[in-house]
Amino acid sequence: MAKFIYTAEKNDGEVYKGVVEAKDRYELYALVRREGGRIISVSEEKTDNVLSFTYWNNLLRTVSDYEKILLARNLGAMLSAGLPLSRALAVEERQTRNPRLSGVISQLATDVRRGSTLHDALAVHNKVFSPLFIAMVRAGEEGGDLAKTLLVIAEQMERMYGLRKKVQGALIYPAIIVVAIVGIGVLMMTQVVPTLAQTFEEMGAELPASTQFIIALSNFLVEYTVVAIAGVLVLGGLFFAALRTRMGMRARDMFFLRLPVVGTLVREVNAARTARTLSSLLAAGVDVLSALEICEDVIQNLYFRDVIREARASVGKGEQLAATFARFEHLYPPFVGEMIAVGEETGQMTEMLKRMSSFYEDEVDRKTKDLSTIIEPLLMVVIGGAVGFFAISMISPIYQLSENI
Repeated sequence: MAKFIYTAEKNDGEVYKGVVEAKDRYELYALVRREGGRIISVSEEKTDNVLSFTYWNNLLRTVSDYEKILLARNLGAMLSAGLPLSRALAVEERQTRNPRLSGVISQLATDVRRGSTLHDALAVHNKVFSPLFIAMVRAGEEGGDLAKTLLVIAEQMERMYGLRKKVQGALIYPAIIVVAIVGIGVLMMTQVVPTLAQTFEEMGAELPASTQFIIALSNFLVEYTVVAIAGVLVLGGLFFAALRTRMGMRARDMFFLRLPVVGTLVREVNAARTARTLSSLLAAGVDVLSALEICEDVIQNLYFRDVIREARASVGKGEQLAATFARFEHLYPPFVGEMIAVGEETGQMTEMLKRMSSFYEDEVDRKTKDLSTIIEPLLMVVIGGAVGFFAISMISPIYQLSENI
């Protein structure tokens, strides 16, 4: 099978492009005729050499959340303006600068022109589009208001994207400080300490245990630099490999939950994400059980996913959704269960969830701004302790030598 890129014209004069796999050009012409089109130009897509930059760029380049937000928002706007879906996809294909996304949109447009629904076409690319995205598109198509649903998807993804960026932004400063301190520490160990150690040795100074420890570590880093680097890389690799196991992920999630301040932030982030996801899905017409199943895929923390899984099982048995969240108030704040209970009693579940998500998103926004203020003095204490330990360890022998002289 070869892959062909073609330009065709419909009977009404609309010109469109497509990418399709076919045995040869004769099969391609037959496929386009069945779609009601006429081939204008066609070229066979060349397979990039595995050694070329284009091949690896297309293979490794991902589609960012921001690009998917723009896709959903632009498609929703164009459909609201009256453009047919195939035309809207063709416009998006021309506008995107991401080669991978451009190829995906081209395939979506081809599948839609052949009569496929958009959610079925999206399901083929489930590594690019999340279950939440696909499920909401399906609900929009079945409800007959795809344009509005796409705009809701864009808003949902934008809120979640903004929430994640705020948390990441709050952690950038301490991460930079830690990296800088580690770099300075390595330079001190490999450039400064050996000179001082040689001076101490020539003077025959009696060194305290802390100074001996620092000199021993410095000697190891200088004499076995390759071993030290390899050891750090191996330990780092083993650490990240362990984090990818279920036990490692549970340990990581529990660690963040138990941290002061950060634990509260984790609870509120997951509460906001759960409420926002459920409200968007329920508003789009997805049933509660399916919404909970999709929400389980969206939530990253395993402990919160367990709660969603149990909630789905309980609702399937006829229990109220609020009852499950009320049993896990050590994870989800009590406000979550109370708001869901009010929503179930009044029949305004979607509205209650939407208000709750906005509340917790505002709380996370406020606390991420305060997080830097809290972390800064803690970092200063840690850095001050490390610098003080190093200074005392290396300066105290110098004072002893001065007294002896």
